[in-house]
Amino acid sequence: MRGESFGIWLKRLRFNFFPAFWGTGAKVIYISADMRTIRIKLPLSFRTRNIYGTLFGGAMYAALDPLYAILIKVGLGPDYIVWDKVGAIRYRKPGRTALFAECSIGEQELAALKARLENESSVDMEREIELVDAKGVVHAVVRKTIYVARKDAYRLRFQREPGQH
Repeated sequence: MRGESFGIWLKRLRFNFFPAFWGTGAKVIYISADMRTIRIKLPLSFRTRNIYGTLFGGAMYAALDPLYAILIKVGLGPDYIVWDKVGAIRYRKPGRTALFAECSIGEQELAALKARLENESSVDMEREIELVDAKGVVHAVVRKTIYVARKDAYRLRFQREPGQH
C-alpha cells in the first residue's frame, strides 16, 4: 500500500482490475488522497509489445483514454455527465521501455468549470497527457476533448417525446 489509505488502495486495485483498463496492460501506480491526481505505468511486456518490439500504439492510447474523464467525473460529483468526445494521439518516439503518465485536475479548475456550467448547459474541455520514459523523454501526446454537462440540462436535451424511438 506504500503509505496510501486503504480506501485509495482499494480504488487503485479496482481500477487496475477493471477489464477495459486491465486489457491495456497499464497499471495505476498512484492516486492522490483527494482523487485529483492519477499516475499510470505502461510496461513493455508481451501484452503491450508490437511486432517491432516496441510499445503498441493502441496500448499507449488506451492506457490514457479514460483518465481525465474519470478525474473530472469524480471531482464534479453525481450532478454532472462526463463523456470522452474526441481523442487523438501523436507518436513522437517508439516506446522501448516502460512509459509513465500523470493527470491532474485542480480544485480551482473544477470550481471554474462548475461556475461556467451554471450559465452553459455543457462545456467541452481540452486536455493533453504525455507518455514519458523514466528520463522524462516524451514518447507520445494524447489530446482529449471531454464533454461535461449538468445532468438536468443533459436530460432535457436528450429526453424523447412519448412514442419516439
